[in-house]
Amino acid sequence: MKNYNTDLSKRVIIETAKEKFTSTDEKGVSIVPLEHEETSIGRNTAIVKYSIEKEVHSHTYPFGAEIYVIEGEFSDENGTYAKGTYLQYPAGTSHSTSSSKGCKLFIKYNHLKNEHATSVVVNTDKESWLPGYGELKVLPLSDIAALVKWPKGAKFINHSHFGGEEILVLEGEFIDEYGRYPKGTWIRSPHLSMHNPYVEEETIILVKTGHL
Repeated sequence: MKNYNTDLSKRVIIETAKEKFTSTDEKGVSIVPLEHEETSIGRNTAIVKYSIEKEVHSHTYPFGAEIYVIEGEFSDENGTYAKGTYLQYPAGTSHSTSSSKGCKLFIKYNHLKNEHATSVVVNTDKESWLPGYGELKVLPLSDIAALVKWPKGAKFINHSHFGGEEILVLEGEFIDEYGRYPKGTWIRSPHLSMHNPYVEEETIILVKTGHL
């Protein structure tokens, strides 16, 4: 695959539910690419689907990885991770992965800096939501990612994103003055971009800020 959505100065919106999964060199694994750098150690983001009882041979993340389990169960040598689990793998991590029941994952890899040198596993079903801005609730996943729950009718102030912002809509519909983003939408907003977001129904988003 050639370079795809590599210009971090541009806003990108992809409704992944409308995209077709494409097969990969690994039989039983298909993807919806979101961003891709055409090098062996390039930055990549994708929605990845494993078929039932799929095993993937050992592979390495030279500059780390983050995985969020959207559906099904995902496994590696250290355990099995249910829907809603977030994992952070530090640079140089090697592992073999599998899925006995099939799964859909949000994956980012080869993008972490040296300070993100620890392994993280968070089962969000077993964690408590914390108070956020106004009516919002926050569930920290790591020092670079969090879930944010928006109750029905919640609004946020107009704000800018220093270092950019990345959102994956997990439940509900996220809205701002530029459009409406249903479940499955991936939004990457560049450094110093601004918007005034709100929701009309309860909505949960996976958020990363300041990393672009």
